[in-house]
Amino acid sequence: MESKMKIEIHQGAVADVLIVDQQIPEFDNRNTHEKLTQRLSDKKHLILVAVSEGIPVAYKMGYQLSDSEFYSWLGGVVPSARKQGIATQLRVTQEEWAKKQGYEAISVKSMNRYPAMLQLLISSGYHISGYEDEGSSDNSKIKFLKKL
Repeated sequence: MESKMKIEIHQGAVADVLIVDQQIPEFDNRNTHEKLTQRLSDKKHLILVAVSEGIPVAYKMGYQLSDSEFYSWLGGVVPSARKQGIATQLRVTQEEWAKKQGYEAISVKSMNRYPAMLQLLISSGYHISGYEDEGSSDNSKIKFLKKL
């Protein structure tokens, strides 16, 4: 799908992620600078940011789980920029980067309450590889894996 917005994707910072997160109602401002930097601090990681007219509108970030596996941890698109193919552009850019870095697979987790993300993962070649029971089907996590 062609993006209607003019988007540039580049490596970004935690500050860019927080600008996007604050505009995503589903996230309830749960991510803080401290939480994000603490998770990434001792790991090889990648933060991709999609920018439109100088303003971050989406991101995808992840980190190394092992020498062969990269974990796609968090991502989001502001509501006004959705359904324009931006998440797909970020996913493809992340997969290309991970492959160039020598990773053999990308893993990701999502939840039933994010049906658009589940559909995106399945249609993009990710396979269900596990399930983390968190007490309810809305809060439990579905694990996905894609071989690169």
